[in-house]
Amino acid sequence: MRANLAGKWPTAERGHRRDAGPHTITADRARRESAVAVAAAPAKPPAARRLEAHPIAELVARRLAAGVLTLLVVSVVVFLATQVLPGNAAYAVLGRSANPVRLHALERQLHLDRGIFEQYWLWLSGLFTGRLGTSLANGQSLWALVQPRLVNSAVLVFVTGLIGAIAGVALGAVAALRKDSWFDHVTSVAALAVTALPEFVVAIALIILLATVVAHLLPAVSLLPPGTYAWSQPKLLILPVATLVIVIVPYIFRMMRAAMIEALESDYVEMARLKGVPEWQIVLAHALPNAIAPTIQVIGLNFLYLAGGVVVVEFVFNFPGIGQGLVFAVQNRDIPVIQFIVLVLAAFYVVMNIVTDVIALLATPRRRIAR
Repeated sequence: MRANLAGKWPTAERGHRRDAGPHTITADRARRESAVAVAAAPAKPPAARRLEAHPIAELVARRLAAGVLTLLVVSVVVFLATQVLPGNAAYAVLGRSANPVRLHALERQLHLDRGIFEQYWLWLSGLFTGRLGTSLANGQSLWALVQPRLVNSAVLVFVTGLIGAIAGVALGAVAALRKDSWFDHVTSVAALAVTALPEFVVAIALIILLATVVAHLLPAVSLLPPGTYAWSQPKLLILPVATLVIVIVPYIFRMMRAAMIEALESDYVEMARLKGVPEWQIVLAHALPNAIAPTIQVIGLNFLYLAGGVVVVEFVFNFPGIGQGLVFAVQNRDIPVIQFIVLVLAAFYVVMNIVTDVIALLATPRRRIAR
């Protein structure tokens, strides 16, 4: 019976093919030719495929495009906001010596007699061509006025961010390794308490403890001589940096502790322990790399916070940075300085967002490889 079935099967198949119409034969031939063409087509080299679909290049391109659009929107908002401020910029510059003739001449010099769209274009094109203008308060070049403050604030932000990141990651990892111990409970409660304190409260408390009432170890204000930068007198940086570090460490600590606990309780860590892998190798090679990726996002957010948080701290310690310069510019209604500083802070936000996302992508192996 099997022989009969075996003998009949090819006949039935041939009969089926014989009874098939011309359209079926044409479709079969087209499929075969298509498969041959696909097999014969030259494949793209691996390097070209990697360059074409690499997630980091795609991320940077998308974020740069969004960042340029964001800066354009911020420039429009800042310009319109400074235009609707009460009073007249020319009158604010001249003060009591203002008279109609001098007022009209200064308005023409500052392009205040032109339309708002023309004023915006003149200001925006000046930023792109390097013609930043001058300060209305003292007539000094805008770049010469802002550049030293910008450098001082950059030193303050990056020193604070570096120390805060190292301290937060280290404390969070140790608290996760000693979960439910006295160290874990004390650091968690302290971190929760510090997050409720604003910057100026921490700054004043440090001044009382280390500079005025309790001890006289450090200067209460961070006055720098004109023409000098923050690194020339590191002692003046201690209190401002300590204030900002105390403010940002709890957020990094809490995220690192939670991510580390989750990594230590994961299946791959349990498997590594069952295989007899040393505990230090489990922590450094398995748990820490997987816990650091979400923590990097929090570190980046803290850098963005520092860009705005330095305003209060610099004002309290009289530190000559960009935050103090912004406060003085608002008090003096120095519109060009306000516009430039706000744009610089917005550009810092855009760049730090891109850098943080790229570092987080690099810290996640399964996401940084092109598919």
